[in-house]
Amino acid sequence: MPVKVFCGVDWASDHHDVAVVDGDGKLLGRARIGDDAAGLQQLLDLLAEHGDSPDERIPVAIETSRGLLVACLRATGRPIYAVNPMAAARYRERHSVSRKKSDHLDAMVLANILRTDADAHRPLPADSELAQAVAVLARAQQDAVWDRTQAGNKLRSHLREYFPGYLAAVQPTTGGLNAPLARTLLAAAPTPSQAARLTRTQLRAVLKHAGRQRGIEAEAERLHAALRVPQMRQLPLVEQAMGRQTLALLGKFEASCAAADDLAEASVELFEQHPDAAVITSFPGLGALSGARVLAEIGDDRTRFADAKALKAYAGSAPVTRASGKSHAVMVRRVKNQRLAAVGYVWAFASLNASPGARAHYDRRRKAGDRHSSAQRNLYNRFLGCLHHCLATGTLYSESTAFPAPPKLELAIAA
Repeated sequence: MPVKVFCGVDWASDHHDVAVVDGDGKLLGRARIGDDAAGLQQLLDLLAEHGDSPDERIPVAIETSRGLLVACLRATGRPIYAVNPMAAARYRERHSVSRKKSDHLDAMVLANILRTDADAHRPLPADSELAQAVAVLARAQQDAVWDRTQAGNKLRSHLREYFPGYLAAVQPTTGGLNAPLARTLLAAAPTPSQAARLTRTQLRAVLKHAGRQRGIEAEAERLHAALRVPQMRQLPLVEQAMGRQTLALLGKFEASCAAADDLAEASVELFEQHPDAAVITSFPGLGALSGARVLAEIGDDRTRFADAKALKAYAGSAPVTRASGKSHAVMVRRVKNQRLAAVGYVWAFASLNASPGARAHYDRRRKAGDRHSSAQRNLYNRFLGCLHHCLATGTLYSESTAFPAPPKLELAIAA
């Protein structure tokens, strides 16, 4: 029988420390490799020296799930375990109570984690290339949306300090500051004095430049009046300076808006090429973009989740029980995939208008005493169970199966 071998890689930005141990924890080999193709080949040669072969790949533990090294190691078909750095720090104390630390020791700790507790850790899923590409774009788009929200909040907070009239003028506009009209208008007149001097002709030009096609005259008249409403003002020079700051903040906001829109288009285009797209978007409340985010986090490796309970725990929709002695509490799960949890609330909320069964389920939970977030999380939990089944069987969502009608009570008539 060949000796079981395990590898640990202590990852860094410019180099990596590697340790290879056998089934008894004995160090078989160690190396420090560079973060380049030569370093990768050095690692593969080290693994080959200790029994690595296409039929039996040596598993590798590393504290990250990203990067070229991880991608190249995954391409070899070997199991890759992305160990949480906090978990690795706890394991380190088993080898040294003095809390000493070194890169070689960290690599040894990671290798021994696989040797002793591989079953307690999850290997990286064997997702298809298309699913991995969707994950890159969908996560980048979600990051761009969060950046856009942050940039918009900064801009809005700044405008409140000297130009509240602008915020009041664009409030009726669909999308608020995110709307092209709001951004175009602010670029044309970043101060109250400049906005008050805008003529109806100039406002019509702003509306057309922002893409407005109907109701231009009425909207120009409304803006013309709204921008001339008296308001508190900063000193003239201070107002001009704050206007320049607004243009700088607006530039960042415009960039984040453009990035979010471009990445959304790319995410949808790639997602629609995936075989699971039809199943995912058959669910009420899931469109192409939100569906891409779901696929990005759960992947298309059917062996990743043993059952629906595992998926629900990963998404954070299933509660967690804490019991000790006489204490017993059922609490919201905090350790979860935050991206999947974020799209889950959007999914559950959107389904309330798209699915009568979802609406009825949500209303029942609310009547039972659940708060809004708890009822939504319970609904999301139910959808995840349905999604796991549909993806495993390749079937589309069925409203009658997901939310069957309750049996009618038959009145017994005494003879």
